[in-house]
Amino acid sequence: MMIRIVRRPRSSTRPEFHVASPTSGPRALAPGLLLAAAVTLAAWALQSIEVAVLGHAVVEALVLAILLGMIVRTAWTPPARFDPGTKFAAKQVLEMAIVLLGASVDLPLLLRAGAPLVVAIVTVVAVGLAAGYGIGRALGLNPRLATLIACGNAICGNSAIAAVAPVIGADKEDVASSIAFTAVLGVVVVLTLPLLIPVLGLDDYQYGALAGMTVYAVPQVIAATFPVGRLAGEVGTLVKLVRVLLLGPVILFFTFRARKVGEQKLKAGSVVPWFIAGFLLLAAARSMGIIPAEVAGPVREVSRWMTVLAMAALGLGVDVRILGRVGPRVIAAVTASLVVLITLSATLIHLLRIG
Repeated sequence: MMIRIVRRPRSSTRPEFHVASPTSGPRALAPGLLLAAAVTLAAWALQSIEVAVLGHAVVEALVLAILLGMIVRTAWTPPARFDPGTKFAAKQVLEMAIVLLGASVDLPLLLRAGAPLVVAIVTVVAVGLAAGYGIGRALGLNPRLATLIACGNAICGNSAIAAVAPVIGADKEDVASSIAFTAVLGVVVVLTLPLLIPVLGLDDYQYGALAGMTVYAVPQVIAATFPVGRLAGEVGTLVKLVRVLLLGPVILFFTFRARKVGEQKLKAGSVVPWFIAGFLLLAAARSMGIIPAEVAGPVREVSRWMTVLAMAALGLGVDVRILGRVGPRVIAAVTASLVVLITLSATLIHLLRIG
């Protein structure tokens, strides 16, 4: 902590003393990063115990990190000084992990479904938007809140909500309500979605496509798929990134609809997030042999560790007690929209013979 002296104007000769605390940089990030790292190490330790006792991991570190983070967050609210580091780990560290993942994927294998998969993704997003909005309005939600819930469900959770909110003039209360429940429900989906694999008769590729088309956020897709298998994780990540790209056209649609084209300035990063471009670039380099196979393994392992760290930070941001502060109509709208997405995605996967 640093003490600095600030002089008053010449009319006064008394100095004032202010405490200057850094709000950015390594010192600001350290508390939150260390907390997330501690949760990460605990998750890996629990996975090691599972392997030692059972011979294999029933619940992998990826999921354990989220659960442990949620337990910590629910039992203890970290002071504000932890926020910069945990937010950095949940966002920037995860985005870099996704970029590195591109260096280890087999892009031709992931793209084997071709046009049918693209058609399925676009259909799920379009129908998800319409159904989510209709369900919200039918349950009595105001148009802006119904729109935010529909965008969050159909595209990419909180990122879509945050991007669309200023375009449609949503209130802070609407933004908070729409974001609140998705955080908790997203974790529930991560834990329960794999149970549908035998019920729906899905292989790893098809399950990855299902998760990529239905789960809210990128980190939740990763947590729901990689424990099932590497192929499921890579397909799920790619499908989800394609789904995120559709946020650009959706923002443009609402911008024109609101007739604020001249007032709204779209940033390139809101249309094509940098980590998606980085993932695709490294994936293409790997497919062309620019990145040798012997490099892919270590890079994948680094990406894996970074992802578990991000999952721990994500869990530290989820307080299950928030369920008591979210209205039942919002809960019903989000849940019903999710059921529509899963049903539609599973139908399209089998109908279009994806996988």
